[in-house]
Amino acid sequence: MSFEIPVYHHPDFTRPEFVNAPDARVEPAPGDGVAPEYYHSTSMYPEYFKIHGQWVLAEESRMDSSVVLCGDGHLEVVENRNLKKGDLVILGRTEKCEEGIYMHCKGFAVDSDDLEDQFVFRQGRSRETSYARDYDRLMELLRYEKANGGNVVWVMGPAFAFDYDARRAMQALVDDGYAQGLLAGNALATHDLEGALLRTALGQDIYTQKSQPNGHYNHLDVINKVRSSGSIPRFIEDYHIDNGIMYSCVKNQVPFVLTGSIRDDGPLPEVYGDVYEGAAAMRGLVKNATTVICLATMLHTIATGNMTPSFRVLPDGTIRPVYLYTVDADEFVVNKLLDRGSLSATTIVTNVQDFITIIAKGLGVIK
Repeated sequence: MSFEIPVYHHPDFTRPEFVNAPDARVEPAPGDGVAPEYYHSTSMYPEYFKIHGQWVLAEESRMDSSVVLCGDGHLEVVENRNLKKGDLVILGRTEKCEEGIYMHCKGFAVDSDDLEDQFVFRQGRSRETSYARDYDRLMELLRYEKANGGNVVWVMGPAFAFDYDARRAMQALVDDGYAQGLLAGNALATHDLEGALLRTALGQDIYTQKSQPNGHYNHLDVINKVRSSGSIPRFIEDYHIDNGIMYSCVKNQVPFVLTGSIRDDGPLPEVYGDVYEGAAAMRGLVKNATTVICLATMLHTIATGNMTPSFRVLPDGTIRPVYLYTVDADEFVVNKLLDRGSLSATTIVTNVQDFITIIAKGLGVIK
């Protein structure tokens, strides 16, 4: 059965609550990085604002930001820290037309076949949940994205770099066109490149898991070599690297954003040391994403989830959902995204090494 993107249903703006709603109020930002009192804060859902009698969609949204009315009538969603003095910021704390603001939570809703029973088992997601359908659905989605010019962004923790099969599976997915962006930290890139050069991660063989003599120097030596080369692509060229996730991203020109941590060694040259510059670079990739898959990285998962809307307006004006997956062995991590209430978030509780291998085999990119 082929994958089908659900049809988006716009609100019925002929209904009395829309017709009788006032225009949204605006007030200039009093200073750089400062929102006016009673500013409206956005969600991950489509939000419409009544401007000069017309309902206008804020097309590129994200959670916890302000909405700025531009001179041409366009609405721009801006993090409060990026507001400029004088920006016309929309005001309002209600979202059902009362203040010219409407949050549309059910744009992709279909008739439900849910049971009406009050009591059902396993309403949450845990290790005991069956994920067979989720795997099948994700593979259908990835095939659809590849065939229809979708944009799949992977958010990855360092766990992949510690396992031979996981590195091979992710490399194959990138090589076969199932990745258009990568978000990660210094650790994923460092240990992946360590695996490529020395076949170890943190000094342990990535296949046998046996510690190597003086292996605790390996990742530091790799960082030093990359810094000496000046960049990850130049390091790959200098040392004739021919395997791994970073190698595959560079070879296939898949953009990546590596953001730093207070505990980083090195770091690698491409790692953003400024957290806000890193967040802006992350959002630059997320803004184009149609599917986001977050794997074994709690902080990157939460950060990416907060900047990922539930919808995307395509160049032809079509509105489609953004699919958001989070995979982790820890139930707490995956359920953080369910707390967002996202209509498109799917969570899977498992170790990511097995997960990525199952996906790669199911898509036929490895045997």
